[in-house]
Amino acid sequence: QVQLEESGGGSVQVGGSLTLSCLTSGYSDWPYCMAWFRQVQGKEREGVARILRDDATSYPDSVKGRFTISRDSVKKSLYLQMNSLKPEDTGKYFCAAGRMYGSRGACIGIDNWGKGTLVNISS
Repeated sequence: QVQLEESGGGSVQVGGSLTLSCLTSGYSDWPYCMAWFRQVQGKEREGVARILRDDATSYPDSVKGRFTISRDSVKKSLYLQMNSLKPEDTGKYFCAAGRMYGSRGACIGIDNWGKGTLVNISS
C-alpha cells in the first residue's frame, strides 16, 4: 500500500525558513512526478514545487527563488526547503505523486496524496 507522510510544518516569522519532508512507502519505483501543493481554506489547492523522475524541477512565480524541491531516493523522501517566507505562504502543504507534469509546480493525474502539514507564517 502506497503512503505519503508529510512532516516539518510549524509556525515561523516572516523571513524565516522551514523544511518540509515527505516520507514515501510502498513504491517499487520513484513516481514519475512528485509535487508539493498548498491549500488555504476556501481556495483551491495549488502546486508550489514539482520534481520529475529525471530531477527536473518547476516552480510557480510566487515561490520561485525561495522554495527548493529535492528528493532522496535512498531515504525514499521528498523535501521542500522554504526560505524568505511570507504571510501568503501560510497554508496546509501536501505531498503528492502523479503520472504527468502539469502547470508550473504541479503534477496531474495524482494517484496519491499525503494528509498534509500546516505551515503558519506570522508577521
